[in-house]
Amino acid sequence: MRPFEVPLGTICGFVGPNGSGKTTTIRMLLSLITPTSGSGEILDEPISHPERYLSRVGAMIEGPAFYPALTGAENLRVIATLGGFPLERIPVLLETVGLGDRGDDKYKTYSLGMKQRLGIAAALLPNPKLLILDEPTNGLDPAGIQEIRDLLSKLAKEGVTVFVSSHLLSEIEMISEYLVMLRKGEVIFFGRTEELLHRSRPTIVVKAMKTSDLKRLKKLVDEIGHPAILQGDELRIDADEKWGAKLNQLAFENEIVLRQITPVRPSLEETFFDMTEEKR
Repeated sequence: MRPFEVPLGTICGFVGPNGSGKTTTIRMLLSLITPTSGSGEILDEPISHPERYLSRVGAMIEGPAFYPALTGAENLRVIATLGGFPLERIPVLLETVGLGDRGDDKYKTYSLGMKQRLGIAAALLPNPKLLILDEPTNGLDPAGIQEIRDLLSKLAKEGVTVFVSSHLLSEIEMISEYLVMLRKGEVIFFGRTEELLHRSRPTIVVKAMKTSDLKRLKKLVDEIGHPAILQGDELRIDADEKWGAKLNQLAFENEIVLRQITPVRPSLEETFFDMTEEKR
């Protein structure tokens, strides 16, 4: 696997099609399974010696598991006692994840979003430098997703490095400064999310005062090497936004009056499908 390095204090998204190796990679990082080859480091320690770094890592994979009849605070006390973590951190963590007023309510009364946030609170008990989350927004409604998004942004601002796997690419695009993209167990991209989006093929969407003029404009831009597609009342041209001025001049010289020139870049989801689709 191509190497990648996640800067401290950032949110890094971890994406890839089902079966690409996301959960397997996370399990190797947490020493839940042993890699057959390769190497890696977490917090400057080799993954071959997990005892050197696991005490500084918090994780939630495949959803949290708690006792339904116990309160949120009681569940955290059980985990803290078993892990040897300070009990005095529990009220602070409940406030951190937005459950300060629900800590004394039974876990079975929690919404799915609250359960996910309690799971993150449990992962934060060791006061980790690195937080690893596998699909933390899985099954949540928009309000629950917003809660998790705000929480992760807050943690990153406090200096916690967040490594988050998710299939909700729109969410990853909104919160992740960095991105790791897998395909069939291989890293096909690592870097800033904005770099990946900027690297994707740009498009200029054009509308004219007279829709009939778009056919003429399509022929003109095709001839100078910018393929275009006519869709209804707009023309989509393969070109960078910097070419917009020349496009406007070209239209003017040919007596075509434009009423809209909009540069558009693909979303992370569109880029993801383009990069991970099976090549035939």
